[in-house]
Amino acid sequence: MRERIRVVAGALFDAAGRVLIAERPAGKHLAGRWEFPGGKIAAGESREQALARELHEELGIVVHGSEPLVSLVHDYAERQVELHLHLVQGWDGNARGLDGQRLKWVPLAELGGEDILEADRPFIDALQRRGPPPDTTSHGAAAAAGD
Repeated sequence: MRERIRVVAGALFDAAGRVLIAERPAGKHLAGRWEFPGGKIAAGESREQALARELHEELGIVVHGSEPLVSLVHDYAERQVELHLHLVQGWDGNARGLDGQRLKWVPLAELGGEDILEADRPFIDALQRRGPPPDTTSHGAAAAAGD
């Protein structure tokens, strides 16, 4: 039986309605591909707790709230990944790649043209149907992510 990993990712939007994606760093599975930031859910953690912890560790931001958007299971040859995407509703700080990963703010309409992991591709359709949250003005500055 293949290993099953539980993961939560966050969709963060800037004031211009662009969404943040992160490049998987060298040495990690599928390095060089792009994904929505997030990570593994630890034993005993809720999805919201895991998302807040992961985004603080990876991006240096403090999440104030998130809303579940879509969940799915993706099969890779060596593992199965249970993925949950949350729409981040508010945060403090300037997103930056604390794990050495590159970050990029991408217009929602152009997200499909990025080299996004297969497991994350269904999230693009869900986000494009949903659109950015109505209030993105209180979020951290996008410029720190290397537009």
